[in-house]
Amino acid sequence: MELLDAHLVPAVDGVAFGLLLFVVAAGLSLAFGTAGVLNLSHGMLYAIGAYTGAELSDGTWGGLALGLAAGTAAACVAGAGLSAATAPLARRGHLAQALLTFGLALIGGDLLIQFFGADELPVRVPEVLDSSVTLLGHRYPAYRLCFIVMAVLLAAFGTWVLTRTRMGAAVRAAADDPQMLAATGLSPRAVHTGVLAAAGALAGAAGVLGAPIIGPGPGTSENVLMLSLVVVVLGGLRSLWATFGAAVAVGEVQTLGVSVAPELAPYLLFAAMAAVLVLRSRFAEPAGAGHGSEASGPDLVARLRGRLAGRLPGPRRPSTGLDRRPGRKGAPAWLAPLPGRAAWWQAAPLLVLLGVLIALPALLDAYSISLAGSALALGLLAVSVTVLTGYAGLPTLGQTAPFAVGAYATANLADAGWTVGPVQIVLSALAAAVFAAVVGPAVIRARGTTVLMITLAVGELTGAVVNQLKSVTGGADGLVGFPATQALWGGEKMLEESELYNYALVVAVVAVALTLLVLRSPAGKLLTGTRGAEARMRASGHPVGRYLLVAHIGAGALAGVGGSLMVTVQQYLSPADVGFEIAAFALLAVVIGGTTSVIGALLGAGLIVATRDWVAGSWPGHGPLLLGVLFVATVYVLPRGLAGLRGGGSGSAGQGGPPSDTTGPPGAPGAPGTSDTSGAEDHPPSAPAPTPAGKVSP
Repeated sequence: MELLDAHLVPAVDGVAFGLLLFVVAAGLSLAFGTAGVLNLSHGMLYAIGAYTGAELSDGTWGGLALGLAAGTAAACVAGAGLSAATAPLARRGHLAQALLTFGLALIGGDLLIQFFGADELPVRVPEVLDSSVTLLGHRYPAYRLCFIVMAVLLAAFGTWVLTRTRMGAAVRAAADDPQMLAATGLSPRAVHTGVLAAAGALAGAAGVLGAPIIGPGPGTSENVLMLSLVVVVLGGLRSLWATFGAAVAVGEVQTLGVSVAPELAPYLLFAAMAAVLVLRSRFAEPAGAGHGSEASGPDLVARLRGRLAGRLPGPRRPSTGLDRRPGRKGAPAWLAPLPGRAAWWQAAPLLVLLGVLIALPALLDAYSISLAGSALALGLLAVSVTVLTGYAGLPTLGQTAPFAVGAYATANLADAGWTVGPVQIVLSALAAAVFAAVVGPAVIRARGTTVLMITLAVGELTGAVVNQLKSVTGGADGLVGFPATQALWGGEKMLEESELYNYALVVAVVAVALTLLVLRSPAGKLLTGTRGAEARMRASGHPVGRYLLVAHIGAGALAGVGGSLMVTVQQYLSPADVGFEIAAFALLAVVIGGTTSVIGALLGAGLIVATRDWVAGSWPGHGPLLLGVLFVATVYVLPRGLAGLRGGGSGSAGQGGPPSDTTGPPGAPGAPGTSDTSGAEDHPPSAPAPTPAGKVSP
C-alpha cells in the first residue's frame, strides 16, 4: 500500500497518457489495418488538432468546443487529402507510402511552425477543469480525470460502431473483401477515403483534447507518432480493446516506469515492440515466393540453376556458381568481359561520377567540400540500405544503428589515441558487423512491413542507448574535441576540408568497389535469387537464412564504414546524426537512385545533403519543407529512381526500378484484404522484381 500511495499520481498519469495514445493509435490502426496506408504523417494530424485547439482556447467551454470542432475538421480534411495523395501509389506498396507520408509530415510540420511559431503554445481550459480534485488523499488535475472518462467512452463508442452498425460492417468488408463490398453497391474507394478521414478526425480530436497533456510544439508530432506505432504493434490491428490495453501499458511505462525504474524506461517500449514482432514472425512460416516472382516471366529458378550449373541446357550437375557462355569456353561469366559498347555504357556513369568527385575540391569552397564529404558518408549508409532493401528484399528503417556503432567506435578510438584512418575504418566496420550479427536473427525471418517495424525498433533502441550511455557517447551533448585522423601511419593529421574530403573519397571508392564486386559475384546472384524466389530456393536446398544473415552483416559493416567517415569529416558527433530522420533520408536516397543501383544511392545521398544543407542555406529555417518536397516529388516523379530513367523505364531490378505490385488499399484490383504489422508472410511490396542473374546495376 505504501508503494501504491507513493506512485499513485504517476500511475493515474499513465492511464491518462495511455488513453491519449489510444485515441491517436486507434486512427493509425484504422488507416493501416483497413485502408492499408502506412501513415507516417499521423503525428502531424495530431499536431494540426493540437495547434488549432491551443490557438482557439480561451478558458471557456465555448472556446474548447470551437477548438475541438475546428481541430477535428481540419485533421479530417487532411486525412481525406491523404487518401487522394496515396491513391496513385495503390500498387506500389508500403515503402512508397511511408516515404510519401514522411515527406508530407516534414512539409506539414514546417508549415505549422511557420504559422503558429516555434514556441510551445499555452493551452487554456475551462476554469472548472483547471483545478485539482482529491484522489485517495492526493491532489490530481481534474482535466486529466475528465479526459480518462472521455477516452473510455470513445473506446466503447468506436467498438460499437465497428461491430454493431452498417457503417462498421462496410469498413470491415473493405478490409476483408472489397470485391464483395463493391457488389453491394458501395464504393471501396469511398470507404477508403472515409476511413482515412475518420482516422484524421480521431488524431485531430486527440490533439485538441490532449494539448493540455502533450502540448503543441516542435517535436510533438514525432514523439506521438513513435509512441502510437509502438501501441499499434503491441495491440495489433484486429481489436480496439487490444489497442486500448496496449496504449495503457505504454502510458504506464512512460510515466510510472520513469518513476519506478528510470534507468530502464527508455528501453522498455521499443524492446517490447521488437520482441512482439520477432515472436510473431517466429510463429509464422517464412515468406513464400518473393513478390513479383511469378510476374517476372520464365521460371526464375530454372534460369538461376542453369546459370549456376555453369553449362548450357542439358543434364544438370551440382551448382558451382559459374556461368559458362558460348564463345568463352571454360570461363566464368562474371569474369568475362562485356562487349565493348555495352561495357562502356555500364562504366560511363561510374567514370563520370568519379571524375566529378575528384574535381570537386577545385570547384567548391571549404564549406561545400565539407558537405560533399558528409554526402559520401551518408552515401555509404544508403548503399548498405540498397544491399538490404534492393538485393536481400529486407526494407529497413534501422540501418542507422550499425552506422551509429561505427561512428561512436571511431570517435572513441580517436579519443584513445588510435588516430590512423585504416585502423579506425577496419575496427569500426568490425564493430558494426558484430552488432549486425547480433540483431540479424531478429530481422531476417520477417518480411515486408514487419521488417520496417523491427528495424525501426532496433534503431530507436540504439538511439536510447546513445542518450543513456554518456560515458561512451556523450549523451544528448554528443562528442567533440577528439584528435583528428591521420590518413596513414606516420602521416600528418588531416585538418583541411580538402584533405578530409580526399580521404573520404578514397575510402568510399574502395568500399563501393568491393560492394559491386560482391554483388556481381555468384554470392550476389544467390542473394538476388533469394529475394526473387525464396520458396523455390528453400525447396532446392539453399540456406536462405544464412544468405540473408551474411547480407545483413555485410551491410552493417558497410554502414559502420559510413559512420566512421562521418565522424572523420565532421569532427563531432551528436545523436541527431544517427537518428530516425537520417534512416529515412538513407531510404529516400535509395528510392531516388533506384532500389538496386549502388551509384544511384550515392547520387541520392548527395541530392539530400545538397537540399538539406546547401539549398536550404539560402532559405533559412525551411530545410524540412524542402526535404519534404523532395520526398514527395521523388515518390511521384521517380517511381523507379534515376536508374529507371537510364533503363528506359523498363522497371527491371537490374535497372533499379521497383515493379508495380498488387499491394494497395482495399478496393484496388488485386489488393489484399488486410495489412498487418505482425505478418511475417507480408512480402516486401517495395522490393524490386528479380534481377536477372549476373546483371547488377552499378
